[in-house]
Amino acid sequence: MAQKRILRSLHLASTAWFIVCVCYIMVLALRQAGFKWWVIFSLSGHSALVIFLLVSLYLFAFLRGVGKSQKVEIEHPLTSTYYYKTFYVITPFIGGVAGCLGMIGVSTIGQFLPGIVLGTLGTTFLVWVIVDPLTGTLETLLPASRKHRSERHAEAKALREEKQKNRERLLKEVLAQEETHWNNWQKVLKPYAEKLAGLLTNDMTNFQKAESESINIGVKAWQIGGLGCMRQLHNMALTMCKQKHQDESITDYIGAWWNGIGTWRNPSVVGSTKTL
Repeated sequence: MAQKRILRSLHLASTAWFIVCVCYIMVLALRQAGFKWWVIFSLSGHSALVIFLLVSLYLFAFLRGVGKSQKVEIEHPLTSTYYYKTFYVITPFIGGVAGCLGMIGVSTIGQFLPGIVLGTLGTTFLVWVIVDPLTGTLETLLPASRKHRSERHAEAKALREEKQKNRERLLKEVLAQEETHWNNWQKVLKPYAEKLAGLLTNDMTNFQKAESESINIGVKAWQIGGLGCMRQLHNMALTMCKQKHQDESITDYIGAWWNGIGTWRNPSVVGSTKTL
């Protein structure tokens, strides 16, 4: 944990130094091109937000990678070590030191500072853009890395297949349970369905009595198996009505009668009553 905090601090400091060098070289280039200071300051004001956003995104990506140790040590025996990560984050400082050594003997600040800046930018570009990706690629070509990566991919594939099998098994179990419930309800609900079918085909001289009996049957269906049982009973009753009275028009009052029982909701309460 302490190593991660040290890496974060070093990388933050090195990135700040890198930004200072970039800003310096930009200002120097603009001055050499003949721009006045007030023009440079106005341009830097607009570009400061862009630089800040880019650096924030970069730091977030790096710190997340360091915090989670995304590289597998077996597959990356060099770049996953603490020493390499330290070398990586202090690259701008190493470049600055190299620039200082290259400017030994230079007496003027105007020549000394650009040397340090160019050493920083050149070394950082070389390590971050060329050396590090190339090193990571070469690591993956090692026999041990290739073997471990193949095993890791095979394990991940096996895990995905196992999860898929578990989902399919669970789905089969649910379907089997539903089928079992359906078959059991089919036997239990048959007399209730016949009673409901008879209520629908009566002349409705005593509508309130038919509604009361239908509500009692709906409550029993809800107690037996909830909404699914009520739907099955409703469908069974309508099917019996169609089979016995194929040439007659029968109004489906059951949905309206049962409205409010458990979670049963009948759309025909809002609209018109359904006719078979």
